[in-house]
Amino acid sequence: MTAPLTIADLKALARRRVPKMFFDYADSGSWTEGTYRANEDDFAAIKLRQRVLVDMTDRSLKSEMIGQPVSMPVALAPTGLTGMQHADGEMLAAKAAEEFGVPFTLSTMSICSIEDIASVTSKPFWFQLYVMRDRAFIENLIDRAKRAGCAALVVTADLQILGQRHKDLRNGLSAPPKFTPKHIWQMATRPQWCLGMARTKRHGFGNIVGHAKNVSDLSSLSSWTAEQFDPRLSWKDVEWIKERWNGKLIIKGILDEEDARAAADTGADAIIVSNHGGRQLDGAPSSISMLPKIVEAVGDRIEVHLDSGIRSGQDVLKAVALGAKGTYIGRPFLYGLGAMGKEGVELALNIIRKEMDVTMALCGKRDITTVDRSIIAHCPY
Repeated sequence: MTAPLTIADLKALARRRVPKMFFDYADSGSWTEGTYRANEDDFAAIKLRQRVLVDMTDRSLKSEMIGQPVSMPVALAPTGLTGMQHADGEMLAAKAAEEFGVPFTLSTMSICSIEDIASVTSKPFWFQLYVMRDRAFIENLIDRAKRAGCAALVVTADLQILGQRHKDLRNGLSAPPKFTPKHIWQMATRPQWCLGMARTKRHGFGNIVGHAKNVSDLSSLSSWTAEQFDPRLSWKDVEWIKERWNGKLIIKGILDEEDARAAADTGADAIIVSNHGGRQLDGAPSSISMLPKIVEAVGDRIEVHLDSGIRSGQDVLKAVALGAKGTYIGRPFLYGLGAMGKEGVELALNIIRKEMDVTMALCGKRDITTVDRSIIAHCPY
């Protein structure tokens, strides 16, 4: 295969190199996957204005997200089990993001721990928090993120109850994988992946095992996580999290104007318009279709970011044009990681950057901070 030129190329390569259960985990949505598909389709429905005979020199994609300088308005999204796409995956992705000049967000459900990421980075990364019933464990997680120097806490609000993803159930997904004939076959046909995993000790949920009460091994972990996601999570919980954290706070999973206004009332620094990549409420609208309404609802009270559905630099540009101050890529960097490790994450970021840069120029703009709805020819939202 020639060198990957698109995120789709990286996806095809990752499919061949990552065991099916883990590739499917990254690539699946809930139930019919209708919202997962809508996230991509609705970006494609937005058309751009082509402008000609304008000065296209000295272009810049530099921007800020929650006051932090970024080389382009893109962050790596928090994704669970990243270290199952490639050995030590979170550590490799964090290093790639740091070198590129964009934020890396570590998931609570990561394979590599907070401390692992801190050991291989020199600049602050972001940490994403799932709120569990065990409040002492959550407080400890927040304190660990503080000690690691994390620059922002991303509280996920849309996973109080786990959406059903049929592929994961059919595959018998677990971390580490079970040694059933089906799983052994999946791994045996991916020798490069197996070799990498054999060289690392990180095969389970690094932020949880050895830190959560009564969780000392992986057999107890699966039942603990199933019981721990808190369906009672409310806006009041955001208050104590904000007080405990006392730093930059982002609320992820906003898909409704009323919820956006409530999030702004908390005093958080930003919200992420997101439907969890189509992995939670199937039948919910796409993130990009809700972005203009949410931007209008909150005005300048809170910074608005977006994730779910971005597969190109053009998608990033469209989101910025519709009011997003920052965007997040999950699957694109996971495909790169699964395909080529750290080099693949770097390639995914470079693909996004080049597509955004060229598209911005052809729309008659030279600076990402000046991009607005004027570059849109048609938008149904």
